[in-house]
Amino acid sequence: MRLSTKAIIIENDSILLIEYDDETGLHYNFPGGGQEAGESLQQALVRELMEEASVEVEIGPLLFVYEYTPHLCGARYGESASILFLFRCTLEEGSRPAMPANPDPNQTAVKWIPLARLDEIVLLPNLGERIKRLKTSRQQLPVYIGEHELQPVEPV
Repeated sequence: MRLSTKAIIIENDSILLIEYDDETGLHYNFPGGGQEAGESLQQALVRELMEEASVEVEIGPLLFVYEYTPHLCGARYGESASILFLFRCTLEEGSRPAMPANPDPNQTAVKWIPLARLDEIVLLPNLGERIKRLKTSRQQLPVYIGEHELQPVEPV
């Protein structure tokens, strides 16, 4: 079981995302990544945000727990199960997102995407509607999300 941690950073009605272009095509992910041995989830998030987006953040509350269970969704993203913890984060004063010096070979950009355009991109996992509801919902949204509950994304 792979454990990962990601950031939801929203400013001026836009969300910070990492753009990738690989064998699955052009798509976006939340900034963050896998937890390494000996790290807390928050330590992993701080490290991954610097590695992927060159930013320092203040970590806020846990918003979502996303579970990928291959046998429940036709193994659409491979055979390995994973759990992803998504935290609301804010950029530290003066921290500006930028491509890192040594990005992942498939990382092509660090971008602010308007919330209103989330349905126009391939976002993995496909949480665009839930992200948009963060700004408008007065109720607590369900924290747990299983990939098998989401609509599969189609390349744009």
